[in-house]
Amino acid sequence: MKLLVGLLLMLASTLRAGGDDPRLKNASRENRNGWISVHLEGTPAEIGYQHGYLLAPEIDDCIRMFAFYFEKGSTQKDWKFFREATERIFWPKIEKEYQEELQGIAEGMAARGYKYDKIDITVLNANIELASYYVPWLANKIKKDSLNNRAPGKCSAFIATGSYTKDGKIVIAHNNWSDYIVGERWNVIADIVPTKGYRILMDCMPGFIHSGDDFAINSAGILYTETTITQFKGFDENGVPEFVRARKAAQYANSIDDYIKIMTTHNNGAYANDWLVGDTKTNEIARLELGLKNFRVWRTFDGWYEGSNFPCDPKLTAEETTFDPNDMLNSANSRKCRWAQLALEKKGKIDAEIAKEMEGDHFDPIRKSTVLNGGVLCGHVDRDPRGAPEWNSPPFYPTGAVQGKVTTAALAKEMKIWARMGHPCGEDFLAAPFFEKHPEFKWQEAFLKDMKGNPWTLFEARK
Repeated sequence: MKLLVGLLLMLASTLRAGGDDPRLKNASRENRNGWISVHLEGTPAEIGYQHGYLLAPEIDDCIRMFAFYFEKGSTQKDWKFFREATERIFWPKIEKEYQEELQGIAEGMAARGYKYDKIDITVLNANIELASYYVPWLANKIKKDSLNNRAPGKCSAFIATGSYTKDGKIVIAHNNWSDYIVGERWNVIADIVPTKGYRILMDCMPGFIHSGDDFAINSAGILYTETTITQFKGFDENGVPEFVRARKAAQYANSIDDYIKIMTTHNNGAYANDWLVGDTKTNEIARLELGLKNFRVWRTFDGWYEGSNFPCDPKLTAEETTFDPNDMLNSANSRKCRWAQLALEKKGKIDAEIAKEMEGDHFDPIRKSTVLNGGVLCGHVDRDPRGAPEWNSPPFYPTGAVQGKVTTAALAKEMKIWARMGHPCGEDFLAAPFFEKHPEFKWQEAFLKDMKGNPWTLFEARK
């Protein structure tokens, strides 16, 4: 106990010492129910410095985890490989303000004694694009069709408006599906007030300048989320990184048209998604399905769009994926079916509370039973003897839903979101008994820890 008190006092002293830096004047950090809530304000360099300083230990942990996970698990590539690719392909295409923010994060971390540079922070931000799009594209160049559909197929989300919701206004919800070793670190709620553009409230990982799983609202009334297109293949090294376009859309979009233009301009194909977008000023919602060669938009003032990693456009599906829309064991199709059921059951009733329930839903429409597995909206692949072969996840692999977010038009106008860290159903994932039961995954033990089910918590932009 004395040691713990001493460490806490040391941390408090360190933060107070840094508090003399004028760049930290308007910044703050608070821990709540598994989340770290931060307020960042100022120029790009100031926002970055605040971010790096306030979250330095957590960013260090994320970088060390990814370096381990990339090399030992997902890609068999070391951190040096990703640094080289990032510096050559990504960094030159990042707009100046975001270069300054990334550099600022490294400088904020340096003030806390951590030795990383702007390229390390950029690798962290681009990790999905690098590991799941660039690496397969590169392998395919070397040996055709060798590794061309590694794109992650994870997350469950919907957006609804008009006759589908209780008040006729927009409701949006998303749960993040990730390998637990990664997803249990997706635990930041960032309130960002930039000198240019709109205020942003979003979830993210420590060190991210974008949301990453893409649940964000801005002070212009734009809100968006997404789910990835599973088994997608494609990447353009000449395009602008997706993480830059997603952040720019959150910061500068004042309409759905703005959003679509930003996301489709200089698209690099990485992190191909079905983007679900709403505008609280007009009550319109849209789905932007964005591949590399193809994109398509659906829009409505009265309707529902869902996402669970299935592509919608037949042309995109045929030309840019290896996805089979008829394989009902594929998690994407199973969850698509469940979303269709819930859209009918809950039509006219959907509000924040109903949305939370849906994000934690465990009904498998293919097996017609309530079960914890990889085919339900709140996924638990770690409990599934099938695993998720569509994502190269073997039986009982520790992956699935790791957190959830919900907001409504009324809440978004006040810059508020509900968020739950851990499985959206509230179930705990406990590492020690899992490793005892599944020693084949014990190689993750150094970084895979308990993922506790926390309560839903309301976050709002600082007054």
